[in-house]
Amino acid sequence: MKKRNYFIKILSFIFSLNSIVLAEIEPDHFLMPIPKSVLWEEGKYPVDESFRINVVGEAGDRTFKAATRALRRLSGRTGLFFDQDFITGINQSPEANLELMCHRPGELELGEDESYRLRISTREMIIEAETELGLLHGLETWLQLLMSDENGYYFPAVIIEDEPRFPWRGLMIDACRHFQPVHVILQNIDAMSAVKLNVLHLHLSEDQGFRVESKAYPLLHEKGSDGFYFTQCQIGEIVDYAADRGIRVVPEFDMPSHTTAWFPGYPELSSKDTVYTVERSWGVKDPGMNPAREFTYAFLDTFIAEMVTLFPDDYFHIGGDENNGKWWLQNPEITAFMDSMEFETTHELQAYFTRRVHGIVRKHGKIMVGWGEIYDPDMPSDVVIHFWWPRLKQMEEALLKGYKGIMSNGYYIDHFFNTEYHYLMDPVRPEYVTDSLAAQNILGAEVASWAEFVTEDLTGLRIWPRTAAIAERFWSPAHIRDVDDMYRRLETVSLRLEELGLDHLKNRDMMLRRLAGQRDIEALHILAGTVEPLKHYSRHRATDRKRYVQHAPLTRLVDAAWSDAPDARRFRRLVQDYEKSHCPKVGKEIETMLITWSDNHDNLKSVIESNPVLWEIRTLSEDLSESANIGLTCLNRINSWRSMSSKDTDAYTARLEEMKKHRGELTLQHLEAIQILIKMAGK
Repeated sequence: MKKRNYFIKILSFIFSLNSIVLAEIEPDHFLMPIPKSVLWEEGKYPVDESFRINVVGEAGDRTFKAATRALRRLSGRTGLFFDQDFITGINQSPEANLELMCHRPGELELGEDESYRLRISTREMIIEAETELGLLHGLETWLQLLMSDENGYYFPAVIIEDEPRFPWRGLMIDACRHFQPVHVILQNIDAMSAVKLNVLHLHLSEDQGFRVESKAYPLLHEKGSDGFYFTQCQIGEIVDYAADRGIRVVPEFDMPSHTTAWFPGYPELSSKDTVYTVERSWGVKDPGMNPAREFTYAFLDTFIAEMVTLFPDDYFHIGGDENNGKWWLQNPEITAFMDSMEFETTHELQAYFTRRVHGIVRKHGKIMVGWGEIYDPDMPSDVVIHFWWPRLKQMEEALLKGYKGIMSNGYYIDHFFNTEYHYLMDPVRPEYVTDSLAAQNILGAEVASWAEFVTEDLTGLRIWPRTAAIAERFWSPAHIRDVDDMYRRLETVSLRLEELGLDHLKNRDMMLRRLAGQRDIEALHILAGTVEPLKHYSRHRATDRKRYVQHAPLTRLVDAAWSDAPDARRFRRLVQDYEKSHCPKVGKEIETMLITWSDNHDNLKSVIESNPVLWEIRTLSEDLSESANIGLTCLNRINSWRSMSSKDTDAYTARLEEMKKHRGELTLQHLEAIQILIKMAGK
């Protein structure tokens, strides 16, 4: 292999030309996130059973483990039998095909160098990075480059120089409302690593559950978890597993509100003397910690001292959101304390509480993070504010005052918005941040996966593959915004994530088989490809079901449905193209889809009738077929150049409006495209 200085000279020359993505020879790659700079070259590097990896420089165990995992993944994807087994040291295979070069191990901390440089030619493959973290990212990009042709597997010739746009790129997993066991967390860590996310934010306490073993206060998990919690050994396993993949783990223990599950074991912490049980329903609740008692702060001091030994990261999240203060104002002890401190509002009292907790967190060597509600102009300057609501004035005010911020507004994947919606939401949006100085204080962003509608079976479906596209927004240059190309790449990325053990694809089919009561789910699958759940918080307020609680079944079609109905999306795109081009080939594709939908209810009707759980979507199935017939009628008029009467177009339009109402908390997503066909037929 070539020497390192030759590699650096090549890179310096090429990137001095300011080459950015792309040349005429760009292949149909499936990179995600898109690297900062890519230069495709002629040629390819073939892979056969003699393939080996060599590590040089100052790398350590993290690199050896990552290189071994990459070798096994390459072997699994190609079916090739490699002689090399475990990579355990420096320069074990000096004549290897891929060389990994690291200048120092690096620290697993915010702001560490994560850049890498990757060169593939017809003669060699080299990944060089300042730290092991960069090597890990480079290996993921390298694996994404694998291609095949009639001669076998190969890597295309390319030169990549890459680094993240933001240093904080997170995924928040709520393990409280519905518990997520260790193996689910580990699967998600592998997926995070594959798309270059680097912060796992674990939400570990909530009204509906306290999810970590505490030896200092064992009644927290014994009475507040229903038996579902992480032992301290399991937390250690999660932290170590994440660290091996370059991912930091930040814990969140919500306070002073969303704390009901703390109180069955320790009611003296609360602001009301009553008997507590774990909460089963969702929403903003009245219980909260008592900020007027010194006992509260002594308790939290001991508790936080214990928790920081489990989580070595520099950051500690204290929640702080959605405190309504109702029980505070009903407690004479607390109102007397407010009077003595001259606090006029519960916000002032919460700011006092937050400053006290900040002192405890800092005492134990950590940096405090809290949701946007903790912001107060007098808050210590080292507090990191996690923005989730669009309170524009306060957000920019905080950033201009020098507070560091993390953005989650726009990345709540529990809201069931489609991938395009999240993908086009930038962490630095002009409607939120207008001042460049404020923008400089945005550390990055996090995907938020709240678990009101997420069980163990559903975690993968809710988070992936949408989060892979959002990860590109956090990593790649801001100008990477081609939605069609994102969807093209996402399809393959989703399959590759399944290689890592994610169940987001297989579990959907499992759920459809359960609903259908049979193996043949084609007709149900076709319907599912056209519908999406109600958006934002509408499912919570849907009136055709009982109120959702923790033990409610999440097994209906709405739970198995995509947030991004793939067939409806494809149909909308085809109709938009057809409206512009009137291309016969596109029209034929539209017709094929409409015929499939037209016939589908006849195929699905017997399945619905024999499974009462599906009765709620009977009219959705009927409307899919009826709307398809309307579309076929319009298409026939368009092709025959015979305009449809205004009476017919009005009737069809009115009928489609009726079809837009939700059934089973699902809505059909192709109807606006049918309306375009009606409009075209009426011209």
